[in-house]
Amino acid sequence: MNNDYIRSLLEKGKRIDGRKLDEFRKIIIETNISKNAAGSARCKIGSTEVIVGVKFDMGEPYPDRTIIVTAELIPVASPDFELGPPGSKATELARIVDRGIRESKCIDFKKLCIKEGEKIWMVFIDIYPLNDDGNLVDASVLASLKALSEAKFPKIVDGRIDHENKTNNGLKLNKFPITTTMYKINGNILVDVNNKEEQVVDARLSVSIADGNIHALQKGGNASLSVEEITKMIDIAIKKEKELASFLK
Repeated sequence: MNNDYIRSLLEKGKRIDGRKLDEFRKIIIETNISKNAAGSARCKIGSTEVIVGVKFDMGEPYPDRTIIVTAELIPVASPDFELGPPGSKATELARIVDRGIRESKCIDFKKLCIKEGEKIWMVFIDIYPLNDDGNLVDASVLASLKALSEAKFPKIVDGRIDHENKTNNGLKLNKFPITTTMYKINGNILVDVNNKEEQVVDARLSVSIADGNIHALQKGGNASLSVEEITKMIDIAIKKEKELASFLK
């Protein structure tokens, strides 16, 4: 599809799939995707599909090691992805998910304590996109939050983790830090771009919101954003928080 056609439609307030500029595609979230994970979820936004698995391990109480987020972008999800070590897109995706969760303090770190000053539960969040049709960030955040909310701690037997047997105790998130990513194309601001729209994005801003409060911002793209544009993007993110959070309850 011609990129100029996408831009010309946006100038008229229209999109190639008929949605409004601030309208998300259909969202579906499923849980218990992996029996081996402490918690897992699949999020579909339109044709974009992401699976997230959460696992726990014991470690020493260092703040930077409490939460570890990784993303693996494999060719089955997009012809643009290649096998090998994580590239810049995978690193950025993991960083955005990490920041929203970490900065919002949605996880009560005190509840991760196993033995004060010695052992804690470390939380590993692994993101696996299965199909990239745009807006991987928002899908990854929703799947991560749902997987975290469903995760149960494994049993500890004789000082060792028994990953095959889970307890009934979970993380019980304090809040859901919802991330909405706004995209700028020729001065137009829109949400939830598909793959074709993503090819012509000038800049984007991912905003993490919980209970109406901003917890993290991450800009991407080469173009600049004015103060007015950032303000508009934040306003949209605040409005979208309740809409997206409803899929996690």
